[in-house]
Amino acid sequence: MSPELGTVDHGRLLEAFSVEAELLGEAAHSASPDSPVPTAPGWTLSDLVQHVASRYRKTLGWLREGRRPEHWQRDPLPGQPVSECYAEARAELAAELAAHDPADRAATWWPADPTHGFWRRRMLHETLVHRVDAENAAGAGDSSVPEDLAADGVDEALTLYYGHKLTVMGISGTRNGTVGFHAGDYSWTARAGPGETEAWRCSAREAGAADAVVSGSPASVYLWLWGRVPVTMVHTDGDHELSAQTWALLRLATR
Repeated sequence: MSPELGTVDHGRLLEAFSVEAELLGEAAHSASPDSPVPTAPGWTLSDLVQHVASRYRKTLGWLREGRRPEHWQRDPLPGQPVSECYAEARAELAAELAAHDPADRAATWWPADPTHGFWRRRMLHETLVHRVDAENAAGAGDSSVPEDLAADGVDEALTLYYGHKLTVMGISGTRNGTVGFHAGDYSWTARAGPGETEAWRCSAREAGAADAVVSGSPASVYLWLWGRVPVTMVHTDGDHELSAQTWALLRLATR
């Protein structure tokens, strides 16, 4: 991954993935598998763990087959506990990611980053967001998110999901306008309108000149973009309808 495609170095991403994956497993082990997940309505804790395990398996398919995998193990084998399925997938993926230089080419679904580094970053944030979900389901109270990882997660949510995936899906906004974001030491601008969605990291001055400006701690902005905290956790100036449109478009991109 080129340095400009993220805000955290690859060694940190790999280390954080292992930590977050372990924390997710611990949270899941501390509560009933049937516990509802407040931040992912309709899911139980068992559903959540199974979902993450399937994402790990699918990523292994991308890396090993050199293309989008047509088949991957979505469900535990007959008689295999979900927790065991998750632990195996976690260990395999951690080993696979560690075995390659992040600059090595790999099949990905983002043309801007066809490297193993893409998957270090993507799997970290897949795990981190769902670790927060698991801790909420387990009643662990307020989950903390390291500031550097949260800022990188804001960058990924905006540039990868908002700026790329929505275009691939053929989805765009109904209102033209820009939304600026401030989180820690970084700022971004997201633009939307009929047939257009794009986002980029920028100066604080540029973001501050947008039609709406969303600001907050890196963790608050990160979790708000992922739909995990209410709008009251961030501060919005300017056109609130534009910021709401950005949030709604991300719900479609990240579902």
